[in-house]
Amino acid sequence: MKYVPEYKRKYLEDVCPVLFEKMGYKNKLQIPKLEKISLNQGVNGAVADKRLVDKAVDELSLIAGQKAVPTYARKSVSNFKLREGMPIGVKVTMRGDRMWEFLERLVSISLPRVRDFRGINDKGFDGRGNYSFGITEQIIFPEIDIDKVSKINGLDITLVTSANTDKEAHLLLSHLGLPFKNKNQE
Repeated sequence: MKYVPEYKRKYLEDVCPVLFEKMGYKNKLQIPKLEKISLNQGVNGAVADKRLVDKAVDELSLIAGQKAVPTYARKSVSNFKLREGMPIGVKVTMRGDRMWEFLERLVSISLPRVRDFRGINDKGFDGRGNYSFGITEQIIFPEIDIDKVSKINGLDITLVTSANTDKEAHLLLSHLGLPFKNKNQE
């Protein structure tokens, strides 16, 4: 028997039939699906200390469950003492089973650990069915050992869907369990 992540099973068995019925699709291939999740972290102070980027790569790799890569400056900015080609951040993109497992950990474990959490803002849609939001501290993830963290950084999470409109994407993500503040778009 092949392993299927819990949220993927939930999507296939619970979410797909509901979306098919609610949106009135004529074909099952029209149902929006989650394509990938991207994590992006800008490292503050990376210009002065190159080791901060290496630590950020290790932390983001732990969070995602796969190897993260550093991002480099494309332009030189003299006001920031930044040269072209300097490492300034970290990114990782997850697809397939790792993506579903990350989404499950995010919704059920990490987001409830945020202090005074009342839901994520539903204004992060880009007009084409993709959703982005930020997290202020990387220590909400259980994979990160708080004692070993030298600097607290935030990170951006982007959920890329195959939905054509923000309404479809909001419906998909709310049925997958993302805790939005306002439930008015449904």
